[in-house]
Amino acid sequence: MDNLNAAEQRELQGRVEKRQMKEFMTMYGKLVQRCFDDCVQDFTSKSLQTREEGCVLRCVDKYLKGTERLGQRWQEQNAAMMQSGQLPGR
Repeated sequence: MDNLNAAEQRELQGRVEKRQMKEFMTMYGKLVQRCFDDCVQDFTSKSLQTREEGCVLRCVDKYLKGTERLGQRWQEQNAAMMQSGQLPGR
């Protein structure tokens, strides 16, 4: 990024932010769909039943913890590869 002028840096930053938002929205959509499909069974009421609400809370918690753990492992693997001089994908 040091070789870029200010306008190019702003453009790059904007692209990075846009991609991060898109990735976040994709993850959020997957989370909502998965937990809804797994937990919501009764469509006779407009509110969640107690067991459905508990299921959704557990589902979201499990999904977020799993995603966080995957991110941590990725960072650990990336750091190990960088330290050993290996490039990802080779």
